[in-house]
Amino acid sequence: MTAPIELYYWPTPNGWKVSIALEEMGLPYELKPVNIGVGEQFEPAFLKISPNNRMPAIVDPDGPGGQPISVFESAAILQYLGRKTGQFYPADERARVEVEQWLFWQMGGLGPMAGQAHHFRSYAQKIEPDESKLEYGKQRYTNEVNRLYGVLERALSDGREYVAGEYSIADMAIWPWILPEGQGQNLDDFPKLKAWVERVGARPAVKAGRAVGNDLRSNLADDSEQMKKARAVLFGQTAKT
Repeated sequence: MTAPIELYYWPTPNGWKVSIALEEMGLPYELKPVNIGVGEQFEPAFLKISPNNRMPAIVDPDGPGGQPISVFESAAILQYLGRKTGQFYPADERARVEVEQWLFWQMGGLGPMAGQAHHFRSYAQKIEPDESKLEYGKQRYTNEVNRLYGVLERALSDGREYVAGEYSIADMAIWPWILPEGQGQNLDDFPKLKAWVERVGARPAVKAGRAVGNDLRSNLADDSEQMKKARAVLFGQTAKT
């Protein structure tokens, strides 16, 4: 029996990408929670797996040549799993390029911009109470997420059901980051995108992957002492942390 993949994880959009992929690909995995609110991502054992002190990361005991391999960065994990299983990551070069450009669009654009929109709209005022100092950042990232939603809307307006044509790791990467309430968006303004969100979200493996670790998640926006400490850990990191 194949040993399960170790999934180092916390229930966030980047974590959901990988739990969804593992569910979609039918790969056995063992959950290894990394509580980013208390600094577990800085523990030496985890840093050997993920030197960027970020989750998700995986350890596959049955890696290339039958030897263990660790992989960090969610896009690299998705590509690795796609190659390993031959699923959701086409071998044809033209189709693969189509998937990869949307995968890296998410990594370089949607993820960072949506993350900043969430930060300025939900968390920043807990650290900086002067709203006037936050307004530019809030508007800047909210507007950019709106633009990126528009990019997806146009891509899905050519009759495509999924962003790269066939359902793929690109959809798995993008879908967890479409969180309109926290990003100041209204999906009714983007009907093709809204239909895609519903279509992907209806997949049983997506539902299962999205639910992984829900009991671990806390509301970083609340004012409990625990959450104040968590925000200090998450938003105060430097090279010396």
